[in-house]
Amino acid sequence: MKTKLNVTALQIPLFWENAGKNRVYIDRHFDRLNPTADIVLLPELFSTGFTMNSHLVSESMNGITIQWMQSWAAQWDVLLGGSLVIEEEGKFFNRFVMVGPKGPVALYDKRHTFTLAGEDKAYSAGTNSGLFEYKGWKICLRICYDLRFPVWNRNTTNYDLLIFVANWPAPRINAWDTLLQARAIENMCFVAGVNRIGSDEKGLEYPGHTAIYDPLGKLVSGTVSSEEEALTAELDCLELQAHRKQLRFLEDRDNFDLC
Repeated sequence: MKTKLNVTALQIPLFWENAGKNRVYIDRHFDRLNPTADIVLLPELFSTGFTMNSHLVSESMNGITIQWMQSWAAQWDVLLGGSLVIEEEGKFFNRFVMVGPKGPVALYDKRHTFTLAGEDKAYSAGTNSGLFEYKGWKICLRICYDLRFPVWNRNTTNYDLLIFVANWPAPRINAWDTLLQARAIENMCFVAGVNRIGSDEKGLEYPGHTAIYDPLGKLVSGTVSSEEEALTAELDCLELQAHRKQLRFLEDRDNFDLC
């Protein structure tokens, strides 16, 4: 197992429904990527912005954006992740894909579609767990609105790192800050939350607040800035295990079945 995992989160603006322009823009960051990175994270729907026109902008798992992700993952020998619009068998998904040098290694389809914006009408809700292992770390993938549902995020599988990618708007940013920290504390895990910046075609403003928390809820790396940034944190699994051994909170968690 790799005891220390280096995670880089890109807090960036997005261009509306323009995958090519977004890829070119992100290329600039990849050209100067931290060489120690193991995982690089992009925001939710990084190729299009939070559009409900899923039928107009969708790609396949063999599409150009996945191929672009694989190319960069191979060049830097990293795991590259973010969500994008994927079509499968006539259904559209807000899909979080983690891509390695040889292709996708994990995916998660957003379970809690954001009804306030009509996401439930434009996208199918996912049913998969979003759990996978990488370099000995157990990792759980989630997307934006999922953050509000602690039962769905409950650490019943002893995952080490919980990742959220988001387009979380300014009026509710306090909830983003608070819930990210809460998910770290209650699940005794590292939590990384990547939010976009800038504005979209709907007039919504996104203030960033990308952050990475340790298992006790301490901020490891983060910003309250709405500026473009690449945040990097070194996560230590031995530190995580020490906290869990000393503070056995997860052993006292409630048992439940999720319908």
